[in-house]
Amino acid sequence: MKKLLMILASVALMVSVAQADVKAGQKAYLKTLKASFAMNGTKFAAEHSVAEWEALFADGAKGFIKEYSERFPKAEKILNNPSNAKKLKDIGDFVIEYGNDSGNVPSCG
Repeated sequence: MKKLLMILASVALMVSVAQADVKAGQKAYLKTLKASFAMNGTKFAAEHSVAEWEALFADGAKGFIKEYSERFPKAEKILNNPSNAKKLKDIGDFVIEYGNDSGNVPSCG
């Protein structure tokens, strides 16, 4: 019984940590990229499916940086700034959670 409670507590902690990254990604998007992309977080997350977002954010978000630097040239400097790597990872967690086929809707409309 004690072991089961420990396992459940560990799972709950992991879920809350993962959710924290999603929330951090939502905040990072709103603070860092929303002005450059001129769209709210809901519209941004719905631009791609979960699988497409996963592919774009694979390998250090190279696909995301390439696509969105081309589409939004004024964001290129922000996207390529190495100090934003953690923010981009969190933004990846956010859009993967709320991709257009996920069934989830963020509260940042």
